[in-house]
Amino acid sequence: MIYVGIDDTDMPGTPGTNQFAKALAARVANRYSCELIVRHQLLLAPGIPYTSKNSAASVLLRPHNSPEIAPLIVTLRALVRERFVNGSDPGFCVATTVPDEIVAYGRRCQCELVTQGQARRLAAKHGIHLEGCGGTDDGVVGALAAVGLIAKRDDGRLVRIGDWPDDLSGRQDVAAVRARNVEVRCIETGRSVEAGVIDVGKHLRPNYREGNIVLFARPQSENCRRSSCWRAVRLT
Repeated sequence: MIYVGIDDTDMPGTPGTNQFAKALAARVANRYSCELIVRHQLLLAPGIPYTSKNSAASVLLRPHNSPEIAPLIVTLRALVRERFVNGSDPGFCVATTVPDEIVAYGRRCQCELVTQGQARRLAAKHGIHLEGCGGTDDGVVGALAAVGLIAKRDDGRLVRIGDWPDDLSGRQDVAAVRARNVEVRCIETGRSVEAGVIDVGKHLRPNYREGNIVLFARPQSENCRRSSCWRAVRLT
């Protein structure tokens, strides 16, 4: 498996980092299967520059043949430069193994200020490719964090699940959601929801928790506990 982290590729009014991640998956589809694209929420605090909500994206790729990452790095660098937006500070990270120290670093980026120098030194220590591609290069901080967070398989909101189209919105049968390998779970009781109707919102955006893809939900009203009417709960 190959882990890719991307951060700070956009500016207000331009396609966001999640869209960039989707473009990458499409660009390399002849050589890699995209298992997941995940949005990770990083720290929101004064002194941290970000476009809107300080999120980074990770892409989990499975190579069709050779696990060599050098061609992927070349393609990713070219795509960043092709889509570069003035004012952005893009960075990307590519790894085939993710040590526990990188996982811990990802968690740190969600609760404390981390510098570009710290990110670069940690990546170099573990032989992980980390690269800035414009502006201040500050995107390397979130790019490395995204790799650490996806490797733990216990963080973030799913933007893409395998080859499934991003076509579920509004009211859906729970069975249709579960058919996409998404567990529907009551946020109040923790029990699995097996049937009924759920309003997934604008897009189906489940969470990654303990290696499982989970859409948290709560009853739409007290009476709906018996009629199995649910609405998705949006979590980071």
